[in-house]
Amino acid sequence: MSSSGRVTAVCVVHTYHPEPTNPGGMTAIDKRPLVGRVEVGPLGVSGDIQLDAEHHGGEEQAVYVYADEDAAWWAAQLGREIPPGRFGENLRLAGVDVTAAEIGERWRIGGPDGLLLQVTMPRVPCATFQRRMDEPHWVKRFADAGRTGAYLSVVRTGAVAAGDEVTVEFRPGHGVTVADSFLRPEPAVMQRLLDADAAGAFELTPKMRRHARRAVATPPRRDQANLA
Repeated sequence: MSSSGRVTAVCVVHTYHPEPTNPGGMTAIDKRPLVGRVEVGPLGVSGDIQLDAEHHGGEEQAVYVYADEDAAWWAAQLGREIPPGRFGENLRLAGVDVTAAEIGERWRIGGPDGLLLQVTMPRVPCATFQRRMDEPHWVKRFADAGRTGAYLSVVRTGAVAAGDEVTVEFRPGHGVTVADSFLRPEPAVMQRLLDADAAGAFELTPKMRRHARRAVATPPRRDQANLA
């Protein structure tokens, strides 16, 4: 597949802030852009950390990606700039419809043997994000807009820098996007995701598989937005 976009910023934690809802009492959501090329390992970008790894880290959520286009939309809505890292993202991309990516889609960043990432799940907004943004009803507004960005796992480690091309190397073909799987997913849609996983078209992460099975077993209420 041809290149579909590029990296515009690579971000890691800048400062830690007190966060009463986290087990460690701190949050690493304050991320800022780096200059130069940065290594990305199985748990994410070198120099970064997720202090609440149960909800925002681990191999299934190693890298959080957000689109420049969605950030620009929010900037217009809020009347304020949304610079790279403001949403706690590791990578900011241009020319990639992140939330419309298929679950299981793979992106190569850089050359033929470059970093390879796999789209795993949408980002679910939390109270820490609410405090970070200091906007009224932010969690609900972010969820209702559906511009969640995506978490990705690392299939092949490598390095990344602003300006790198992003190439979609693989799509599973089930058609279930990040947006489709967020918040109140339709049971039939999530069954399609499970069927593609069972057929070997790609492999769901354990967390996303549990989420899909719950959606199929029980039609979701409006407040069911937890992928844990």
